[in-house]
Amino acid sequence: MTATTPAPLSGITVIDLSRILAGPYCTMVLAELGARVIKVENPDGDDARRIGPFIEDRSAYFMSLNRGKESIALDLRDEKNRDLLHKLLEKADVLVENFRPGTMEKLGLGWETLHSRHPRLIYAAASGFGHSGPYSERAAYDMVVQAMGGIMSLTGHPGGPPTRVGTSIGDIAAGLFTATGVNAALYQRESTGRGVKIDVAMLDCQLAILENALARLATSGEVPGPLGARHPSITPFDAFATGDGHLVIAAGNDKLFERLCQALKRMDLAGNDLFADNHLRTRHAKALKDELESVLVVKPTTHWLTLLEAAGVPCGPINNMAQVMDDPQIAARNMVVTCKDPVAGNVPMSGNPIKISGVADPTSRQPAPELDRDRKRILSEL
Repeated sequence: MTATTPAPLSGITVIDLSRILAGPYCTMVLAELGARVIKVENPDGDDARRIGPFIEDRSAYFMSLNRGKESIALDLRDEKNRDLLHKLLEKADVLVENFRPGTMEKLGLGWETLHSRHPRLIYAAASGFGHSGPYSERAAYDMVVQAMGGIMSLTGHPGGPPTRVGTSIGDIAAGLFTATGVNAALYQRESTGRGVKIDVAMLDCQLAILENALARLATSGEVPGPLGARHPSITPFDAFATGDGHLVIAAGNDKLFERLCQALKRMDLAGNDLFADNHLRTRHAKALKDELESVLVVKPTTHWLTLLEAAGVPCGPINNMAQVMDDPQIAARNMVVTCKDPVAGNVPMSGNPIKISGVADPTSRQPAPELDRDRKRILSEL
């Protein structure tokens, strides 16, 4: 289908004071949805520019988060530079920052000050612990909120050491919730004509995504712990050993469990009183897993994937990143795009998972900016 509709945030200008991950992830999402993002960096640049991996001395980490943005360097401790920021804000719709609470106030750029001067401006702050509460002024990184928010206590295998989730879910969840808040505030401004402050805490976001653990604690009084790959209340919903590796099976209801048993030629399991419903299967998860693996280990993963897919049982391989990059489904969905950096060359990056009818989903992205690259053009617009 030919793209004929502008991206939904076309015409929206975002001033991005954020750095590292949570804030830049938010503004990357906004840019993917069509917003113009002007990245305001201190004269030394975003610390992410110095975080690897590197390609020709360019941070692939920084490039992936800041593609398609513009850059201007401003020392906000300097009054003349703050005046320039205010001129940018006069034409902007959104400001995003992820400083420790109190930092913007010390610069004379807190919410109350900016709101009185730029009443239509939406002010979005993503911080470790938010702008209220006893921890508000503490510093935080992803690892800290993963630990404090409970998710590390649920990750890994029983009896194992504390384990971080394999991606920066503390930062990324905060970035996504902040982007959601910005879009809601833009919609609200259509009726009120005024901007609002959005206050997102990384710690809050960790609790918000624990959809099952909090419910289990509230209903049973037992503190949940790590379970490996399996789901705490749906069975079979786990990783299983095969003849040459592992696969995952997610038989989320009685009908799917029956299909699984038919495919494995183990209808005796469907008729076993220990496994008569999901509650009982979960109570006897270890016994059921042993029974299933006694069949699965006889043949290789590909055999079982073909068989189970034909039977309509949700299942999948456990891919490494190279296999993900080569997956035809990923290619069909344009989820690996290319950014042509003037120094690093063609750099693969993740695409935009939000597919909107009529809106272009290009296979390439504009590169992340050199520090202060767009100063002349940005200032000429003021």
